[in-house]
Amino acid sequence: MGEAPELFVDAWDPGYGASFEAVPGGPATPSRQQVDAEVELPAVDWRAIDVRPGVRAPDVVLLVDGVRRIDASVWTAEADGASFPGVAASYAAGVVRCDLERGAARLAGTQVRRGLFTASPSAREVRAGTVRYPVHRVGGTGELNKLQAAVQGPLTALEVEVSGAARVDGDLLVVDGPLRSRRQLPRTLGYVKTQHSQYLDARLTAVVTGLRAGQRSPVFRLVTAWGGYSWYLRLPVSGGAPWAGIVRVECSAELAESEAFALADLSLVTLPRFASTPYKDPRAPQNLVPIAGLERRLRALLGDARLLHRALTAAARGRGPRV
Repeated sequence: MGEAPELFVDAWDPGYGASFEAVPGGPATPSRQQVDAEVELPAVDWRAIDVRPGVRAPDVVLLVDGVRRIDASVWTAEADGASFPGVAASYAAGVVRCDLERGAARLAGTQVRRGLFTASPSAREVRAGTVRYPVHRVGGTGELNKLQAAVQGPLTALEVEVSGAARVDGDLLVVDGPLRSRRQLPRTLGYVKTQHSQYLDARLTAVVTGLRAGQRSPVFRLVTAWGGYSWYLRLPVSGGAPWAGIVRVECSAELAESEAFALADLSLVTLPRFASTPYKDPRAPQNLVPIAGLERRLRALLGDARLLHRALTAAARGRGPRV
């Protein structure tokens, strides 16, 4: 028998999955996306990059996040005998303003929306007590696996709306998750805390897993329709697995290379300030402290799921407006 492999215990509470996904399609498997690794440095010169002299964090950092919840699954009975599945969903977005110069943080805005997501051509708004679920049409036959994904578009739009109202000159906006359709926003970073795919070859990946806390990788580029500039950095963490404390950060492909490098340097002096600790957060250090607090607030704003489910059930049974 060969030598036993080294064993690591992920710092995250197993109820939240893992900080990386070591499954088919995960970081152990190369991504199918085309990658240009020689944006900032030639591949042969890849190395860890430290904080550069003179780089300081912005005075104001805005962190935006959104949450969603399925309140009930529904079905429609059409006049022609057809039937379509649907979901009644609640979703919310909010933004935290962190004034680094004053050392203060506050909730800068929240919005809650709800919707009935279905491909039914005849579905109408549902009223569950005083709560309204406007109809969002889903393409195709509205397969169940597509309905939950359909909530992401309106949620992203709500995040853009909420964060846009809070922006000020010279700020930095950090979006929890990939940028997706928010790539047009100025001075904006996408913050990806769970690594599902391995974009780099084994030698460059070794540079990433060898990062010390407070270091980043060189900037690379994902050459796809949804691509953009990206880099990895390691947050403060005490030991652990090779990917412990590592996050992927991204910015718009529409930026000049020099602008992307400047944002990468800015992220390195900004994001570690917000890293969480294991005794406070089961997803430490990747789940940033302001984001964790914002998530709790947003989930509370969604309302009581049991009460909403009962109200939706009553509406469907005829004790309120039908679908």
